[in-house]
Amino acid sequence: MRCVVIDDEPFALDLIKDYIQRTPFLELSQFFSNPFKALDYLNREKVDVIFLDINMPELSGIQIIKALQSPPMVVFTTAYPEFAAESYEYNAIDYLVKPIKYERFLKAVSKASGLISSAVQNRQNDTPTVPRESKEPLFIKSGNQLVKVWPSEILFVEAAGNYMRFHTRERKVMSLLTMKDVLGILSKDEFIRIHKSYIISLKHLEAIERHDVVVGGEQIPVGITYREQFLSRVNR
Repeated sequence: MRCVVIDDEPFALDLIKDYIQRTPFLELSQFFSNPFKALDYLNREKVDVIFLDINMPELSGIQIIKALQSPPMVVFTTAYPEFAAESYEYNAIDYLVKPIKYERFLKAVSKASGLISSAVQNRQNDTPTVPRESKEPLFIKSGNQLVKVWPSEILFVEAAGNYMRFHTRERKVMSLLTMKDVLGILSKDEFIRIHKSYIISLKHLEAIERHDVVVGGEQIPVGITYREQFLSRVNR
């Protein structure tokens, strides 16, 4: 999840930045001590979550939210618990009272992650999926995390029971997805299904053998049903 932090207190700003950087499924997009610069940024850039101080001298956190046409999810951070009731009028997903402990921070971002995951699942159920370009990362739900994976780093994807396993050179990521889900989020120009249990990256294809291919040093079978389409694709 892409995050922005807005706080006029340097210590509080640095603390949330540190929490974001130590949490694998979070990405720090930008941080601000000046709320006007933050507002300009948020009107131009798309982010998933704002960690927003309420009580700032020039422009309050509430005023920032009111000024945004389509505000992202908001986690308010403040030293004043009396603002809690008002903050929830602006659809805040959580309200963190300073000093903020990492455990409490993690609870808030896990809630945000769950909301994003539910929204993605609803879109998959209600509308056709749209493949991502390689320039955009995928956030793959794995257990209680959303793990960032760049499509360009995916060697192949393997069906494993009720799960799909994404293989990169650095790691393997398991996710409770179907083959159809994965085909829907990967670019058809860069990935192809070659077996009932395998999708491979054409970019990382190393060799084609009689009944197999080699991708990332791994031997992967080519199913009879998919062989003709696969060979036609690579021989263009």
